[in-house]
Amino acid sequence: MKEPMTKYGYEKLSKELEYLKTVARPEVAKEIDAARELGDLKENAEYHAAKEKQAHIERRIAELSDILSRAVVVDPKEHAHDRVSFGSTVYLVDLDSDEEFKYTIVGAPEADPDKGLISYNSPLAKALIGKHVGDEVEVNLPSGTKYYEIEKICFEDICFTE
Repeated sequence: MKEPMTKYGYEKLSKELEYLKTVARPEVAKEIDAARELGDLKENAEYHAAKEKQAHIERRIAELSDILSRAVVVDPKEHAHDRVSFGSTVYLVDLDSDEEFKYTIVGAPEADPDKGLISYNSPLAKALIGKHVGDEVEVNLPSGTKYYEIEKICFEDICFTE
C-alpha cells in the first residue's frame, strides 16, 4: 500500500534512517563489544541492555525502510482543493457545540494533532476526504460520534517546525 507524504515527511524519515544506520547502529555495536569484555553474559546487565537497544534500532530501521519504499511524495500545492484531499486545510464547525476547528491532512509520519496536522489514515481525515464545502460529516471517534460541517477547504503552507 502506498504511503503518501510531503517532501518534508520523506526527508525527515530519510534522515532518521540514515542516522540509525550510520551513527546509532555502530554505537550500539561498540556498546555490545564493551559489555562482552565485562565477562559472564548471563548476568551482564550492560550486555542485555545493549542487545535490547540494538533490537530496537534494527526494528526501527526495518520499519523506516518499509515506509520509505512505499512512499509517494505529494506536493499539496499542485492540487485543486475544491474538495478535501491530501494536503487540504479544512475548517470545520462542530454541529453540536458550534466550536470551530482547523485541520490539515498530511501523511502519517507528519501527523501532529496538537498542531492541527492529522494523518490521512485518521478517522476524521477518512470521513473528510472527497467532501465539499457545506457537506456535513459524521465521524466515529473514540470519544463518541461527532457531526461537523465543512466551512472552508483550501491549501495553506504547512508549518512542520519541531
